[in-house]
Amino acid sequence: MKLVKGNKPDALSPPQVPNWKLLVVDDEPDVIALTQLNLKGFRFAGREIDILPARSAYEARALLAEHPDIAVALIDVVMETDDAGLRLVEYIRNELHNQMLRIVIRTGQPGIAPERFVIDHYDIDDYKDKTELTTTRLYTTVRTAIKSYRDLKTIDLNRLGLSHVLSAAPDIYRLANTPLNQFFEGILTQIVGLCHLSETSCLGTLDGVVATLDGQEISVRAACGGFADSKRFDDIRDYCTALIRTGKTDAVNSDRVMVIPLTIAANPVGFVYIEAQNPLTTSDRDLIQVLSHQCSSALENKRLHLEVQESFDHAIDMLAEVAEFKDKTTGGHISRIDHYTRAVAVELGISPEEAEIWGKASRLHDVGKVGISDAILQKPGPLTPEEFAEIQRHTHIGASILAHDQFMAQAREIAYCHHERWDGKGYPEGRPSRELSLATRIVSVVDVFDALMSPRPYKSPWTLDAAMSALESGAGTQFDPAVVAAFLTILRRGDFDRHIESSRQGVTLAM
Repeated sequence: MKLVKGNKPDALSPPQVPNWKLLVVDDEPDVIALTQLNLKGFRFAGREIDILPARSAYEARALLAEHPDIAVALIDVVMETDDAGLRLVEYIRNELHNQMLRIVIRTGQPGIAPERFVIDHYDIDDYKDKTELTTTRLYTTVRTAIKSYRDLKTIDLNRLGLSHVLSAAPDIYRLANTPLNQFFEGILTQIVGLCHLSETSCLGTLDGVVATLDGQEISVRAACGGFADSKRFDDIRDYCTALIRTGKTDAVNSDRVMVIPLTIAANPVGFVYIEAQNPLTTSDRDLIQVLSHQCSSALENKRLHLEVQESFDHAIDMLAEVAEFKDKTTGGHISRIDHYTRAVAVELGISPEEAEIWGKASRLHDVGKVGISDAILQKPGPLTPEEFAEIQRHTHIGASILAHDQFMAQAREIAYCHHERWDGKGYPEGRPSRELSLATRIVSVVDVFDALMSPRPYKSPWTLDAAMSALESGAGTQFDPAVVAAFLTILRRGDFDRHIESSRQGVTLAM
């Protein structure tokens, strides 16, 4: 990865601040013109104002559809009808479900829409007689309404961020397969809320990135400002990466920019980048630091979870290798069963993540063979009834081995039941396999197929056509018909060709 050194890239300069939007709805052109004149040069929180004029409630609806981020609406009552303005209020609140837009009724005919009646029956924020709206009063009214809009959006944004954090946090602290993107998105949204910036500010005046460093790779976790795929984002990413790897983040931090390293055991693993249009207070910076530490904790928990998961996977592989070492005639049988099981599960609509778990569990289906005599496992001829009864014991032995860990429950069922049949004539219990999990029913099919296609001391490998015919004839008696159909579909696509070739040669392929 190319690291940017030296001065801050030009692309990191603050973006242009979006203006506040004021909707003015009035059928008198002079009123609209006077409003525009009286509010000329208006600024609040470093942002100017865009006035959107509408001569009727109908025109206002079109502007509302085009500009969902309007902060304030000044609405006349009497326009195309005597109550057009009030109907527009109902449309905004009840049909658009826009509760954030601040609505000020401004009427020149208060007798038609009395103030108390309108305040009591319509969800508005202020009521003004046009005669009382001097230049100063208009300025005060608009400023107060915009401030209220900004504060409400801040509260709502903070609530959304908190919901992301709270929904993701339980899984993080259980060390589960946590969607860290969701957690980091919540953290970033919380930062915007805690800095008292509105959602609009988030999109335009504050840009943030939460990312993790994995060796030389950068994995973006969350971004605010709509620039994650832009050249500007690439510059930010490279610049911050260089800073945290050289320990120079403090040199660039200012009242408007923060680069905060995310660390695990004092080693930098990522960063939070904040760029604000308005100066960050000391309180803002302290809160951002706290939330950044939460990101670091999330990454640490994820790392610990992955280490535990890796150890668990190694334990499964070691048990599987013991069984395969014991029965050397099976070659790469265990790895192929894993691959077949995953592919069939996905074909049947199981998520890739769940299918991976089933594949791992399938690797232990024959772990019970560690308790079976080598003479029987490697006998070059047919087994006697007594020897076959001894072979059947491997299901009990496997279940017993795997019964000591609750996380092995799926693998235990597969080890114990993968020789049960659809018609209930299998072993060890003669239980109809339709009562078993789909994972077990899949292993029942792919285990037989791989055995048919592999050389054994007592037989040569079957042809593919013969093995497929055996599965088709066993559908509905020995096997789950749906599993057989899915498996044959994949076979005919050619997705298993290299694994089939490996089974015929008795070699093991990498997963």
